[in-house]
Amino acid sequence: MSAAALPLPAPLWRRYPLLLVALLLLALPTLWSLASLLWGKSDQEHGPILLLMFAWVLHREWPRLDALPEQPSRWGWALVLPALLAYVLGRSQQIWLLEIGAFIPLLAGCGVLAKGRAALRPLAFPLLMLLFAIPLPGALVDLLTTGLKQHVSVLAENLLYGAGYPIARSGVTLTIGSYQLLVADACSGLNSLFSLFAVGLLYLYMQGYHSRWRNLLLLLAIAPIAILANVVRVMALVLLTYYGGDALGQGFLHGVAGILLFAIALLALYLLDAALGVLFRTRRPS
Repeated sequence: MSAAALPLPAPLWRRYPLLLVALLLLALPTLWSLASLLWGKSDQEHGPILLLMFAWVLHREWPRLDALPEQPSRWGWALVLPALLAYVLGRSQQIWLLEIGAFIPLLAGCGVLAKGRAALRPLAFPLLMLLFAIPLPGALVDLLTTGLKQHVSVLAENLLYGAGYPIARSGVTLTIGSYQLLVADACSGLNSLFSLFAVGLLYLYMQGYHSRWRNLLLLLAIAPIAILANVVRVMALVLLTYYGGDALGQGFLHGVAGILLFAIALLALYLLDAALGVLFRTRRPS
């Protein structure tokens, strides 16, 4: 029989149906809890997007994983068993960090059990995307958002005051005209920074640049871009309230401002990348 006539191996999910069923039995209750308890909050609306990013990258890397030779390794249990314990603890105690985070070593361990340690290479970037879908611990959010809210409030106040608006600030509360607006945690920029960093990594993954400097500069630019875009968001909400009242500033347009924030940040990242593309194409080697 010629090599061309040899039957192709069955897809990975057909060779390990019980493993797929086990993963679904763990994932479906977690997805239901996320959809019903967490993703409805204003500071976690980016969760489904990040999870879809993980699914898309995993789908893209799946042929590389499936093409690996069959070299099962028992070392995968060293990842699977602790992951299962973390999942049970996180699920029973409603600790998102453990419940969702357990899927990272669990998927990695399943790959090692099926394909050996070589499976970790095609799984590395999808699992990195899954890491961004884990909600940050509340204590860490409180610690980081305090400083971010302060800086966002100061920048928004200075820019609007410089433009001639009657605005004043007390802590993270902005007063403009007869209205007072509190810069909440959702407006601190932390969640937008977290999600935008994930999108930035995905953008670089899709572009596949070989220049380490170009990749590094784009990664370093994500944080200031996210913060400045969030300042624009806060300023837009302040001006909407100033001209249209609370009904306008805190209504439907409040959610639209969040989408605008993301669009501005992504556009800024794209324009920076385009500028860097011109720089790296025209720079002569030394």
